[in-house]
Amino acid sequence: MYKVLIVEDDPMVAMINEQFVSRHKDFVVAHKCNDGKSALEYLDENEVDLIILDVFMPYMDGFETLRQIRKKQISVDVIMVTAANEREQLKEGLHLGVVDYLVKPFTFERFKVALDKFIAQVEALKDLDKVNQKNIDFLIDKSRKRANELYPKGVQEKTLQTIIEHLKENKNKWLTGDEIAEKVGLTGVTVRRYMTHLSEVGIVIADMNYGTGGRPCMLYKLWEK
Repeated sequence: MYKVLIVEDDPMVAMINEQFVSRHKDFVVAHKCNDGKSALEYLDENEVDLIILDVFMPYMDGFETLRQIRKKQISVDVIMVTAANEREQLKEGLHLGVVDYLVKPFTFERFKVALDKFIAQVEALKDLDKVNQKNIDFLIDKSRKRANELYPKGVQEKTLQTIIEHLKENKNKWLTGDEIAEKVGLTGVTVRRYMTHLSEVGIVIADMNYGTGGRPCMLYKLWEK
């Protein structure tokens, strides 16, 4: 199990992050901190594999926290979380070597993609017995292939997010595949493929409706935490 440190000043977001981490079979939450200073103090005495690090926090923001982590040469990977979607922040995060960058509000599906990216990198590095150009090229290619396997064949992230956003707008309603298809501009067959995937990963609840007076149809609803 990979140990995760959550650094988030908003108690509600911290709780959601903890729930999302716990839903992934390969991760466990080791500790939670509500600011960068306490996170650094914790890291001085404890080892973790991954940090879920918020950008906007009191006393010390996420970027300064990450700079201090790198300065101390603490060996840990980081996923940054922010409410803003700004190019300069993204560039700084990438410069500091983050695994992924999550913009609030995010779904469990997107959160899981970030965790799986971390696993892909760690497992690829384990396969290297020595560092040379050939092995580095192999590592990069292997990581890309594993990243592409995060979604089933025929499921694209952009389309998935479009469907999820529509479900969020109707989070208390049961919807048929055809109703979703009409609103998002896709075919019923395509929507059913995506809904099957979302049901399998726990994003939506699926239920068969027999009360239509005709042919039974599947109903979908966003899973409520």
